[in-house]
Amino acid sequence: MIIIRNGLVKTMVGEDIPNGQVEVENGKITYVGPEREADGEVIDATGCIVTPGLIDAHCHIGLYEESIGFEGSDGNEMTDPVTPHMRGIDAINPRDEAFELARKGGVTTAVTGPGSANVVGGTFVAVKTVGECVDDMVIKDPVAMKGAFGENPKRVYNAKSQMPSTRMGTAALLREWLRKAKEYNEKLKLEDESKRPAFDAKLDALAAVIRGEIPLKAHAHRADDIFTSIRIAKEFDVDITLDHCTEGHLVADRLAKEGKSAIVGPTFG
Repeated sequence: MIIIRNGLVKTMVGEDIPNGQVEVENGKITYVGPEREADGEVIDATGCIVTPGLIDAHCHIGLYEESIGFEGSDGNEMTDPVTPHMRGIDAINPRDEAFELARKGGVTTAVTGPGSANVVGGTFVAVKTVGECVDDMVIKDPVAMKGAFGENPKRVYNAKSQMPSTRMGTAALLREWLRKAKEYNEKLKLEDESKRPAFDAKLDALAAVIRGEIPLKAHAHRADDIFTSIRIAKEFDVDITLDHCTEGHLVADRLAKEGKSAIVGPTFG
């Protein structure tokens, strides 16, 4: 058993515990409270604050390496605006020093995946921030499907002189592919196997959103982009999280009525 003593324990659900004690046995926290007698390996946390591990609900850790250029930049497949079959797990380098920096900052779990260049970017994965092989770090994969609204898809594909170069184009492409995924998913249910569709990597990945197995993780900064993402989620009856949500404070009352989960920040990421 590991015993952490003498620190200021922040429980996050109650009062702080000065000179508190945390006991961990077989990888599980078994006690949080005032100091008491216990046998085990003691960690003296005098002068320290003891908190639960932090969870970063939106990041790209491991996909954009800290000390390398193009060779270590694997967050955006900027060759096609719709890439739901991309999997964030396939681009994570556990040896990226960002994992060590995250741990030192108290982040023990990260939800990481593709960037926001594409209308649909691929799947995110929840991982622990320690490990040598990403497969051993996984908590859940996939955990969400990345979607992006507003400035980023516009900027990337306007430079390529292709759709989407407007917010209308982004919304239109997302609707088109959600409709295709919905039809694909319905056909997969047909009793007559001969009438079922051939495997399609993009539609098969996006069908998980249609079935409600994972949410659409929507990159949206401006208030109008936030509401566009909600509008489309309602149209197709899919779950959604509002990521960044930079102008969410301007429409907080309306967002509260919508009841969608918001992951506020990074503010300009």
